[in-house]
Amino acid sequence: MTPVWLLPPTDLQLFNHDVHLWRAQLELSELLIQKLATTLSEDEHQRAERFYFERDRKHFLAGRGLLRQILGRYLGMNPCQVEFCYGKRGKPALKETCGGKRLRFNVSHSHGLILYAITQDQRIGVDLEYLRPMPDAEQLAQRFFSPQEYAVICSVSEEQKHKAFFQGWTSKEAYLKAIGEGLAGLEQVEVSVNPAEPTALLSINKDPQAVYRWSIAGLTPVPGYFASLVVERKDWQLSCFDYTEKSVSGWGVGGSGVGGN
Repeated sequence: MTPVWLLPPTDLQLFNHDVHLWRAQLELSELLIQKLATTLSEDEHQRAERFYFERDRKHFLAGRGLLRQILGRYLGMNPCQVEFCYGKRGKPALKETCGGKRLRFNVSHSHGLILYAITQDQRIGVDLEYLRPMPDAEQLAQRFFSPQEYAVICSVSEEQKHKAFFQGWTSKEAYLKAIGEGLAGLEQVEVSVNPAEPTALLSINKDPQAVYRWSIAGLTPVPGYFASLVVERKDWQLSCFDYTEKSVSGWGVGGSGVGGN
């Protein structure tokens, strides 16, 4: 699926059946990163300083700052007042004092692009990958995928092999992120890996009923990337928003909203 990316509405409304997906670039101007950084907490700044490469540090500041801008808009609060708590594997969530009981989100970034998936009352996961040559796709699939998935990846053409691998990888990781589990459970999740077929959850070893509660969509956020979006709900409506400096110019600067490139 290739989504239609819309300008963000001035009045963000999120109903139970809604899933909102935001797209943004992480390569921002130094001035914009500095403005976004003013909304981060002390522990987020400390985390940023632990990055070895300056580019990674700036991407973290930009990504977390943009997340605060978006969540603050939904919550009707200053982005610097948004508070996070963290699961056992480091997955961020909103504290209950910030509406954490209802608003759920998940984040994924790759090669300078970031996606924010947001919903209400149901768990959600998103995973994004930059499509690149994968000469070791079969070896990785043999290690992390089911025998059936491995057989499909071996059977597709060489030019389709990396697409099949990333379709499977993002599907599995999006689900595991949604439930707060790590990559150790990759082989427990069986998905459709054939690029000619729709993305689908086929079976979950630890939760056989999960495929009846969860649904998945594969999408191309921009050419050269692939993402999977997983929601613990069957009937949901997807809206996709492009977060750019121009598209959110009415949000203001600093505490009340900043745009991207």
